[in-house]
Amino acid sequence: MLTAPLDTPAASPEDESDAALLRQSLSQPERFAALFDRHSDEIYGYVARRLGPETAEDVVAETFLTAFRKRGRYDLARPDARPWLYGIATNLVRAHRRTEVRRNRALARSREREAAESFDERSAARVTAERLQPRLAAVLAQLTAADRDLLLLIAWADLTYEEAAQALGVPLGTVRSRLHRIRKKLRRALGGDNPMATNEESLA
Repeated sequence: MLTAPLDTPAASPEDESDAALLRQSLSQPERFAALFDRHSDEIYGYVARRLGPETAEDVVAETFLTAFRKRGRYDLARPDARPWLYGIATNLVRAHRRTEVRRNRALARSREREAAESFDERSAARVTAERLQPRLAAVLAQLTAADRDLLLLIAWADLTYEEAAQALGVPLGTVRSRLHRIRKKLRRALGGDNPMATNEESLA
């Protein structure tokens, strides 16, 4: 006697990789909403630190709209879409370069803190725009857009070197050499402190 097969419950979006959601969204566009729910707050935090909250909402909306339009080109071999999304957001931030430089210059002019904030080996990954020392803000304002993008993807988005290379579309060796140059600039500007020191530095 034949019995009807049991229905297999659909996987919850929380149990699926970003790549799986993007693949499904090609035929079921509504599945893309799960990707937005998963990563939008994190992308917003990164953009807000760079441009301020006034601009961040529009940039984040444009980031996910661009991602939706380009989802058919996503490399499904990469389960985590964060570097891809950060890359899109970073490209959009560049259109607001003047806003970012003005923001950093304003921070650079702010009153020096009574107690200088020290940098331990992981502090760069936790620094926020509100806690930036004026000297560091001044350095950020003087960096090229490409160097600033790389520095902040490592420091604020907490991407690995490999993920930063993926986000920016450059070779891993380029990331390492540029970070080495950026560290030198930061050390000179901050009197020998190295806010870019990370657990990966020993691998560089």
